Amino acid sequence: MSLSVKPELVSIAELIPHAGSMVLLDEVLAFDPEAILCRAALNPADNHPLSRDGRLPATALAEYGAQAMAVHGGLLAEPGSPPRPGRLVALGRLELAVADLDQPAQLLVRATRLGGDEAGQLYDFDIEADGRQLASGRATVMFADAGEGS
Repeated sequence: MSLSVKPELVSIAELIPHAGSMVLLDEVLAFDPEAILCRAALNPADNHPLSRDGRLPATALAEYGAQAMAVHGGLLAEPGSPPRPGRLVALGRLELAVADLDQPAQLLVRATRLGGDEAGQLYDFDIEADGRQLASGRATVMFADAGEGS
């Protein structure tokens, strides 16, 4: 896998159906037709929408993987098309190296597309910080508009 294309001034919020503080990713570092690498600054105590008592449960890292998938889909979509709402319908092979996160961290989020079609997509994802893998898994997303002929 060669992630060599660095997008210029990509607005992540315009690519995904999330808004406000639920836009968890900060930057797309690289992508190609099969994979994406993103960065996210994590500070669980700073009103993170998924934190509890200043701690981010490790299971919430799956949302970072899912958002990388959504950003990847947005980058590959027809320019100017609206974000495509999807539903996470399966989360498998989830491996967590920590129970939660309570310290600031720079996360690297990778997602690799394994397959899919207009109805849904299947990706592997992994999240690391400081060279340590924190989480990995496989996610399936089905698109809300798949049956509407779009």
